[in-house]
Amino acid sequence: MGKGQELYRKAKQLIPGGTSLLSKRPEQLLPDNWPAYYSRSKGCEVWDLDGRHYFDCFLMGVGTNTLGYANDAVDEAVMRVVRDGNMTTLNCPEEVELAEKLIEMNRWAGGVRYTRGGGEANSVCVRIARAFTGRDKIAICGYHGWHDWYVSVNLGENDALAGHLLPGIPTNGVPKGLRGTAIPFHYNDFEEISKIVNDNPDLAAIKMEVCRNFGPEDNFLQKIRSLCSERGIVLIFDECTSGFRETYGGLFQKYGVEPDMTIFSKTMGNGYAISAVIGRKEIMDAAQGSWISSTFWTERIGPTAALAALAEMKRVRSWERITEIGNDNKARWQKLADRYGLEIEQWGIAPLAGFTFKSRNHLAYKTFITQEMLKKGYLAGNSMYASIAHTDEIRDGYFHELDKIFARIRDFEDGDDVFSALEGPVCQAGFKRLN
Repeated sequence: MGKGQELYRKAKQLIPGGTSLLSKRPEQLLPDNWPAYYSRSKGCEVWDLDGRHYFDCFLMGVGTNTLGYANDAVDEAVMRVVRDGNMTTLNCPEEVELAEKLIEMNRWAGGVRYTRGGGEANSVCVRIARAFTGRDKIAICGYHGWHDWYVSVNLGENDALAGHLLPGIPTNGVPKGLRGTAIPFHYNDFEEISKIVNDNPDLAAIKMEVCRNFGPEDNFLQKIRSLCSERGIVLIFDECTSGFRETYGGLFQKYGVEPDMTIFSKTMGNGYAISAVIGRKEIMDAAQGSWISSTFWTERIGPTAALAALAEMKRVRSWERITEIGNDNKARWQKLADRYGLEIEQWGIAPLAGFTFKSRNHLAYKTFITQEMLKKGYLAGNSMYASIAHTDEIRDGYFHELDKIFARIRDFEDGDDVFSALEGPVCQAGFKRLN
């Protein structure tokens, strides 16, 4: 047992669940054998507490580091402000400069507010939309965080988020009085969202991911835009995950549909905590009529990191490179599947792409991939969050090793026992989404 596994055992006694982020729990990845903790990182390379080296061909900081870990340009900018002091009685000028850049990037917008994380930003959006419209209800599609307003969807009679969040996620602690205030709809089902709008005249906002696992059909986004404009509903695009991947800014640019509000997080700070809520001026001004305030939303590191990250993205045109990498990954996964006569289903926008085996043993196969790739020095599963640090040489090595594993999975499909090949339990299922 390595130092990481030992420390995780200790963590589970001190931190309920072991980690504060579900996606980083070893049970989601490789139960019992995941290294769990790192000592340092650079590019797409990670060293664990035992000094073992890995190429991260998996989650890359859960999608935060498209420029690679410890990017020199971003880190140098951050270290300058660390030396000058991160937090004082006065405000940091960087937050004004960042707001200018974000509005310049989104000419339809006229105001910006900051938070530290995506969940907070989602809640701020909802609060502002309700303040602006004077209405209470929100229609949602996709994943939008852990806060009461969102998880309240599962207070309904039929567990609307079942199969959308982690299996069996409880609603303990979420006020039952919120039942019915958030209404889910399915992506590309315009008839469904139209009915929701007609049945709920007190709908403040339609809140959705632009796309995640598959794209819009039959002008779905354009129809939603028109519906919101006609009914005075605030259209919010959650770009916490999709922002700055296929485009320099929001993914909505790709489809030519402008929201009333949007959120950027994850990639914007390249690993540093920063989220931005952006919206039309008349809507954002409603924030002044509600209590929306937090001490650490005014710290200096986040805006500084974002400014440096945006400049570096633009310099290297990172969104183009990671999209190219993602499309190549998808083609090579399919090539491996075809070589060994395996059926896979691919999902996700190119820079966040992944695959699932069409087999009753798909979770066991995912676990087996993680187990065997770890032995070869790769953090891997059934997806790859692309970064500019994923060179062709690194990915060639990844696919060389993955080829051997696909061959073994063929053997499992032909009758060999995959469970006897596992050195620990099967991993838990991860997030599922309505889109």
